[in-house]
Amino acid sequence: MSDTPPPILPPVPTPSQARSGCLTAIMVLFGIIMLLPGLCALLFGGMSVVEGGKIEDGIAPFVFLGLAVGAGGVALIWAAVRGRKP
Repeated sequence: MSDTPPPILPPVPTPSQARSGCLTAIMVLFGIIMLLPGLCALLFGGMSVVEGGKIEDGIAPFVFLGLAVGAGGVALIWAAVRGRKP
């Protein structure tokens, strides 16, 4: 018999845990719901700019809040579709 040790094999990668289809669907659904305030913010902000020439002080915080919620909805949909990294 020879004195050479057996070759060392690289470790077998374990399969990553995939997200269930139900969770992905729920994330997409909530993302779409979160897009609605962003759409309203674009609508009312655009109407305010067209009619008055500038966003009035009373509506500006609501427009920015709606845009932030809409951006969160886009991020949620993007995270749901993209999935987890292995």
